[in-house]
Amino acid sequence: MRISHMLQAVDAHACGEPGRVIVGGVLDVPGATLFEKMRYLQMHADGLRKRMLREPCGYPAANCNLILPPTHPEADAGFVIMEQTEYPGMSGTNTICVTTVLLETGMVPMREPVTELTLEAPAGLIRVRAECANGKVRSVTFQNVPAFAVYLDTPIEVPHLGTVAVDVAYGGMFYVIAEASAFNLRLTPDEGRDIVRISEMIKAAAQEQLPVVHPEQPGFVGVTIAQLSAPPSRHDAHLKNAVTVSTRQLDWKRPATWTGVIDRSPCGTGTCAKMATLYAKGKLGLHEDFRHEGILGTMFTGRLVGETKVGQYRAVIPTLSGQAWITGFASYVIDPEDPFPEGFTVGDLW
Repeated sequence: MRISHMLQAVDAHACGEPGRVIVGGVLDVPGATLFEKMRYLQMHADGLRKRMLREPCGYPAANCNLILPPTHPEADAGFVIMEQTEYPGMSGTNTICVTTVLLETGMVPMREPVTELTLEAPAGLIRVRAECANGKVRSVTFQNVPAFAVYLDTPIEVPHLGTVAVDVAYGGMFYVIAEASAFNLRLTPDEGRDIVRISEMIKAAAQEQLPVVHPEQPGFVGVTIAQLSAPPSRHDAHLKNAVTVSTRQLDWKRPATWTGVIDRSPCGTGTCAKMATLYAKGKLGLHEDFRHEGILGTMFTGRLVGETKVGQYRAVIPTLSGQAWITGFASYVIDPEDPFPEGFTVGDLW
């Protein structure tokens, strides 16, 4: 067999959401910060993301993380997050998967019962506390970058849906959040097709009508992800959500092309964004647990531990707790004669 490039990766999932972690095959990429490294990959080496996330190596719901040397002296490791249509500045499920892989494979030494480490994401430093027992990471709690609400209960006009009241908040990505009850949805797996269709329509409208730019990191621009919120199914949860991740770039003029997949977990940065809106509305205080249920019935626990400012916005400092499980180890290679070195997409799934 002839190969031109081999990557080693560990597959994992956090409460159902897959998070592949590339641990070998890329020594480093240019850039003085993780944000600059993310930009380099986006502008000059996007083939790596396509190769890992598209078929035949990936599938629509896949996420991927590239472990890199940190650029900040306080960080133990750096990572760049890759999704189907973007490079997010931060992701909760991917942080939990990365932490679990680093500790359970020994790339970062595990100390029982608690290992504390710092990860460097493109959005900033992420402080992590991992509860460990018998070589297994039992729980990961991380302090996220500050979260803040930009728009609250703001009406937008959505073709085919009419006027929809939404919130827009940053939790590591900019989310548009709407109530599922407005569309008679309970956020159950059998509603998946309708959840995706409605969420993508709302996101497209929000992108056009509600401009947003991170005041301290202007590289993070625009609403890129949608969340529907509903009462919980579990007695021990406060709310339930469904976050839709696009599998191709939206074309406002061609709604038939809008496609996406539902985050299988309760979504880490989505939970942080939701907590920021609840805090802004006086519905969630500091130092209160917020248990957020996902579409599979799994749960993340969030907490707001402080206030801060991000530019002109009143912001909060969130933490989030969850667990991940390693599902496999693989080496990915490219045959020089492979006609699809960067993978492919087909309209039946994408």
